[in-house]
Amino acid sequence: ESRCGRGAEGRREMSSSVSAAVLRRLGDRLGLRRLATLPDYAAGAEELPQHPTSKDAYFAAVNHLSTIVRRDFYLERTLNRLRLPSPFPPDLALRVIRAAAPSEPLHAARFLAWLRAKPNFSPSADHFDALLLPLARARLFTHLWTQASDMRALGLPLSPATFSAVISSYGHSRLAEQAVEVFNRLPHFGCPQTTEVYNALLDALCANGNFAGAYKLLRRMARKGVAPDRATFSTLVDAWCASGKLREAQAFLDDMSSRGFRPPVRGRDLLVDGLVRAGRLEEAKAFALRITKEGVLPDVATFNSLAQALCDAGDVEFAVGLLADASSRGMCPDISTYKVMLPAVAKAGRIEEAFRLFYAAIEDGHRPFPSLYAAIVKALCKAGRFADAFAFFGDMKSKGHPPNRPVYVMLVKMCVRGGRFLDAANYLLEMNEAGFAPRAPTFNVVVDGLRHLGKHDLARRMEQLEMSLKGN
Repeated sequence: ESRCGRGAEGRREMSSSVSAAVLRRLGDRLGLRRLATLPDYAAGAEELPQHPTSKDAYFAAVNHLSTIVRRDFYLERTLNRLRLPSPFPPDLALRVIRAAAPSEPLHAARFLAWLRAKPNFSPSADHFDALLLPLARARLFTHLWTQASDMRALGLPLSPATFSAVISSYGHSRLAEQAVEVFNRLPHFGCPQTTEVYNALLDALCANGNFAGAYKLLRRMARKGVAPDRATFSTLVDAWCASGKLREAQAFLDDMSSRGFRPPVRGRDLLVDGLVRAGRLEEAKAFALRITKEGVLPDVATFNSLAQALCDAGDVEFAVGLLADASSRGMCPDISTYKVMLPAVAKAGRIEEAFRLFYAAIEDGHRPFPSLYAAIVKALCKAGRFADAFAFFGDMKSKGHPPNRPVYVMLVKMCVRGGRFLDAANYLLEMNEAGFAPRAPTFNVVVDGLRHLGKHDLARRMEQLEMSLKGN
């Protein structure tokens, strides 16, 4: 037992000496008061490697202090032994709290309490805000309100964004009554009930199936003169769609429109988005197809979210057909549309369709970038059309954005899979000349393939190139 106690004490002593050494260098570089270590600890401490910049020293101090805050049982005693700078830098305190609070909010609260006990430290609203959300997520609501009370006592403003997250945390913890209580108590703490706060409570109520309460809250928004935004309507529509009640969602939008609530986007787009987010893809497809046939086009953002869901589900054919139908009726795809559709179409082996989309993007004024044309190169290689792939790749090097490391690695690997080891070696050299030093696995597959072909001299040259790169 005595040996264990001495070992634990030794580890704490070493932790104290290491932290003091880091912070001493931090003080030297940032102009803080020079930090003194305890003589007993400094004598046995190993010298740490010097950090090349003050920024490195700063973040080393943040990392080490946050580790102590998270793990040290005798936190206050250890902090007192470190002899930290006085006054303690507020920005350093904030970074330490932000690093420690997500995993150990109570320990981070102890650290802030220790700082507040120092005569020269004045906490800001940011220091408390960094604690409130982690405390809410850990369901430490009593501690959360203690911190909020301290903020009020110090005259610090409470952030609506932080308490919006707190209200949502209550709601998704199935504590709707507590979420309402937080909402009602915010004026008492001097926190304004903004649209973001209203949306958080709407989300909490809908998460618990309280649609009647959500309607009442909307009417309260109208009385208070708080303007709803897209998230206000999306929250309610998403909840209806998640319950499989498309008619009720549509009736809700019509009712809100008749009452003077004008959503910032068209109601039908909100319905498509809600069905997609609820995972009701078949209903979203049918609804989108129906409104498109009726001549009501979805906005591009709505179409992109639907196309992404369709492509993720492997329904590329329907996405292509819907895009063609919507485009023929006047919808203009943006670059996000092509980023979603083109890789999915190429992966499905529809190379000609991929080329059609690619050149449509160019006609729209988009200069092709690597992730856009790499999908076509890979599809051509998988189809065995290496000559076409090499010609297209060469064309893109001159007319599009220069290829990056992932594109070169992909092309080398596809050449190796197709047994074209000489082409793989050439692209490996080209990759190196472009400034992308190939990694060992990429070299290994090419060297093994060259030896399999009997090209031992070339394989030896590739190995020498690898060794020279390692030497550099």
